[in-house]
Amino acid sequence: MKKDMCGMFLPEITAAILPVGLEKYRARQIAEWLYQRGASEFSEMTNLAKKQREILAEHFLINSVRVLDRQHSQDTKTSKFLLELEDKHTIETVLMRQPYGNSVCVSTQVGCGMGCLFCASNLHGLMRNLTAGEILSEILFINNYLKNQEEKVNTIVIMGSGEPLANYEHVIKFIKLCHEEYSLNLSYRNITLSTCGLVPGIERLIQEKMPINLSISLHAPNNEIRSRLMPVNRTFAMEKVLAAGDYYGRETGRRVTYEYTLIKGINDSRENALELARKVAGQLASVNLIPVNPVPERGLMRPDLAVINNFEQILKSKHINVTVRREMGTDIQAACGQLRNKNLPG
Repeated sequence: MKKDMCGMFLPEITAAILPVGLEKYRARQIAEWLYQRGASEFSEMTNLAKKQREILAEHFLINSVRVLDRQHSQDTKTSKFLLELEDKHTIETVLMRQPYGNSVCVSTQVGCGMGCLFCASNLHGLMRNLTAGEILSEILFINNYLKNQEEKVNTIVIMGSGEPLANYEHVIKFIKLCHEEYSLNLSYRNITLSTCGLVPGIERLIQEKMPINLSISLHAPNNEIRSRLMPVNRTFAMEKVLAAGDYYGRETGRRVTYEYTLIKGINDSRENALELARKVAGQLASVNLIPVNPVPERGLMRPDLAVINNFEQILKSKHINVTVRREMGTDIQAACGQLRNKNLPG
């Protein structure tokens, strides 16, 4: 069975090609073709001899993605792609054109098993984890898409379908590979990982000593509401999640972001805002308020603008660093899982 070369570190490529007769120095050339030039076939690697390219094709493959569907927002700032993997499973990748550059939101699993009430990713459950190479192929696809505009991916948000810390090994390999100079040469500070609050994974992430940005899905001011919205809270209660976030901030010096999806009549009251402020006070952290993207299957509604603004002002009055997520892609259903669900049979 041929082994996928996309997703290998340079030493892994070296170890793979030596037994089939290629010189050690060819490994860097191959890595640069894969990660910097986005080659999807070994035949494209023109600084290798034809015979060497044939040997590579005989023993290895380059798993890449194929676009099945795409949507572009009216303001042209957001593009969402439905991508097909080699085994015909599909994932979503979102390109967001920000003032500071091109940001890409990647998926780490096919579907999701966390069961959050407000998210469309889990409507069909978890199918499987993605490999590091498959996650990286999302970025390579976007880089190829941007090539004609002489642009590239500047920041990565690991916030698409799936729970990254439930696919820990592959996600960490993906992050480290993005950082390598022969690959994307991306600063760790330009990478954000979002988790629903898998406490052991957060604690493990601290030990990696990578100064990436951590975003934690909180979405509620107390255990009662959070358990209703997020089944994972029954395993990792809010107090443990907040303690892990505080620990991450203190150990890394990086400000943690607590994501809080505002849902009409569920977690958007004045009392909810005051309780949330008490819970996060004193942490190296900020709160990102997210008016819920309507998910028709769940029947969840977005609060009125006045309610959103009032919630924000209450947090500010309690000296909590708070932002309201800028709307991007609402007109193309850019929330996780929506485009994939639209294309699934049945």
